[in-house]
Amino acid sequence: MLVVNRFRDESAHSAANGGGALQADLFAVRALLAGQPGYREGTLGRSLDDPSLWVLTTRWESVGAYRRALSSYEVKLHGVPVLSRAVDEPSAYEVVEPDTVLNVASARVT
Repeated sequence: MLVVNRFRDESAHSAANGGGALQADLFAVRALLAGQPGYREGTLGRSLDDPSLWVLTTRWESVGAYRRALSSYEVKLHGVPVLSRAVDEPSAYEVVEPDTVLNVASARVT
């Protein structure tokens, strides 16, 4: 499973020195997530075309592993406040390979 969180940093400080507080916050969140079971890898990037746009991508063993990571105490306390600043858009993706049977959108029964 792939998670893509994009962040917009409008502070002048960020554009001037290449990062600042948001960069530090995202590295800290990545480190927190990396300590969770099911985490595979994570990358932090900044747009070449728009230096105020950042991305944190993480790969997970499964959707369940990602959800459990978000509900851990340390991630709730220190990670979720940063992750909640992400651009409001879908962030969870299934990884697609040539033989992948794609997830089918359907109503969930509760």
